[in-house]
Amino acid sequence: MVLAGCGTENASQGKPDTGRIVTDAAGNQVQVPQEVKRIADLWHANNQVVLLLGGADKLVSTTQNVQQLPWFAKIYPRILDIPAPVKGVDIQLEELEKLHPDVVLVNNEKQLEKIKATGLPCVKVEYQDFDGLKNVINITAQVLGGDAQSRADKYIQQLDKNIELVHSRTQNLSEQEKPKVLHIVGGDDLLKVDGTETLIEQWIQFAGGRNAVEESGFQIHVTMEEIIKSDPDIIIVGGTEGKKGVEKIMISPEWSSLKAVKNHRVICNPVGTFNWDRYSAEVALQLLWAGKEFHPDLFTDIDLVDKTQKFYKEFLQYDLSKEDAERIIRGENPAQEK
Repeated sequence: MVLAGCGTENASQGKPDTGRIVTDAAGNQVQVPQEVKRIADLWHANNQVVLLLGGADKLVSTTQNVQQLPWFAKIYPRILDIPAPVKGVDIQLEELEKLHPDVVLVNNEKQLEKIKATGLPCVKVEYQDFDGLKNVINITAQVLGGDAQSRADKYIQQLDKNIELVHSRTQNLSEQEKPKVLHIVGGDDLLKVDGTETLIEQWIQFAGGRNAVEESGFQIHVTMEEIIKSDPDIIIVGGTEGKKGVEKIMISPEWSSLKAVKNHRVICNPVGTFNWDRYSAEVALQLLWAGKEFHPDLFTDIDLVDKTQKFYKEFLQYDLSKEDAERIIRGENPAQEK
């Protein structure tokens, strides 16, 4: 266990703020101020978690990747005005320090070591599966303070409810009844896929599918020959370029022999304030979407548009129109304002 961070001065009382301890995803014990008012969130996906927990107004630093997410900007326009000294995993440390964050949230060891060297309290929020997601939701809530923990508890209850609902309807399916699913990371690289031992494989399995990829890990590269050999029943393309990826596959001769293409089961994954499929609190909706796509006859009672609207209202405090919910589910960007 590593203790990081140092006491700060409580200006109102003129006494040192001894702070409080948060245990991060790596097991490090990090000392943060009693009241955290300024947060630098350097992991793209976790900005959505901060938004979900009601702490977005505390963000003083975000990432360029987050600012390029059209639905995040529509739901929370201020994200475009927040400094973003981070592109990918590269950090402009001097610019970050000028923002005087109370806490910095990161998702990889390289960032963690750089931030720790500045003396800023740094909390790691990385995860790989559903249990890790729940842990990071709780860690972020502890950093935020206030009513964030009650919001986190409410979200985790909903996530567990959706997991149970989907799994209970698919758990007795035979292997032959489970479609083989290829999950492609994004439309810009159709040979980058998600393998076993990942959150992606977990929701595929809960929804009654089988992963077409046998290699373990996120965002791994495969050959076209390997994809042809696996011959998936369903192909899902994620990311903000998902629709372009689907179009490429459907018109490409080298993909034409696959069952998924022949049966028109090449699908664009929904994208909301973050991609539903990966590192996203909206994976609670992804479970329902995948269940309906894999086994529509088992989920006829699930109105995904209504579920999406209610999720945005309850957890993001946003009144999402039916039309916008439908666009998110189809993987489309917001309609252009007239």
